[in-house]
Amino acid sequence: MTVNTIEASSHVSPQRVLQIAWGYAPTLIVEAALRLRIFDLLDVGPMGLSEVAEETAASPRGLRSLLNALVGLEFLSKDSQARYSLTPESAAFLVSSRPGYLGGVYRHAPDRFLPVWSSLVDAVRTGKPKISMNEEAPCTEFFSDFVEDLFPINFGAAQAFAKSLDLGGRREPTYVLDIACGAGVWGIALAQESEHVRVTGVDWPGVLPAARRMAERFEIADQFEFIGGDIRETEFGADYDIAVFGHVLHGIGEARVRTLLSRAYGALAPGGTIVIAEAFVNEERTGPPQALIHSVIMLLNTDDGDTHTLGEMQQWLIEAGFVEPRPMSVPSAYPLIVAHKPYSS
Repeated sequence: MTVNTIEASSHVSPQRVLQIAWGYAPTLIVEAALRLRIFDLLDVGPMGLSEVAEETAASPRGLRSLLNALVGLEFLSKDSQARYSLTPESAAFLVSSRPGYLGGVYRHAPDRFLPVWSSLVDAVRTGKPKISMNEEAPCTEFFSDFVEDLFPINFGAAQAFAKSLDLGGRREPTYVLDIACGAGVWGIALAQESEHVRVTGVDWPGVLPAARRMAERFEIADQFEFIGGDIRETEFGADYDIAVFGHVLHGIGEARVRTLLSRAYGALAPGGTIVIAEAFVNEERTGPPQALIHSVIMLLNTDDGDTHTLGEMQQWLIEAGFVEPRPMSVPSAYPLIVAHKPYSS
């Protein structure tokens, strides 16, 4: 290292590099707190260390480190009497009884997510995942559980889209095709807007019970029917008013995306609406960081999946025959894309 290099580097802080080196730690700290029911316990009110230890049967030494780390991460606060309490953020999203609970995503980190990331170098070298999540047999068990954990992440966006359609004013049936429906979040949001909405959810047979459970929980199961099968091959039917791709298309390559958009076009009635939810990257593929990381997740888990840009998706929609594809702002990190099938070609 030269003197000039030393002088130049002294103006650059290493803190961000070091923080990223320990980037896995916050995830596992929150996961441990969720497993010990820390946030649920503190939802009752502030507690001192000894009270939390008694309720969790965990060691005071272990809890002191864990709770103080959560304070540093701003998921807990600590008062002058050393009592711990929830922050508004953790109260809204990490208490299991709250409708916005997101803790389910964390529980997969130690056993499912982190082991997959350990194969990143091999995936970069080969361009292929160790285990592909595109095939039904190895993945149904994981997805049948995971999709319910994703439900609250997408519910706000789904509700915003559903309300934009003014379905409550319609008296004729509105037919919805929910492709790779998962836990049914998009269909459920639409069905809540009107008793005249009829949803057809398509997904692997092993995943569909999750959508049935959620539809029953929201007391709208009578508005649903299901088709079990691989979306790449299963017939969708025809004459739908709305087709939904809710965070689906990133899991397959461009050629298959184009094919599915064409098939959705064929399944819609003239004047029908298509909506697409995705983690879109910008046109230069320089951000946002989370969407770029999602591209790496697709490398690790799919045969040819990737994140896409708004411009790419809009162009593919036009090529499939749709008109006026446009972004729609919703309560989410990313906009939706909405387009229509013309009444006449």
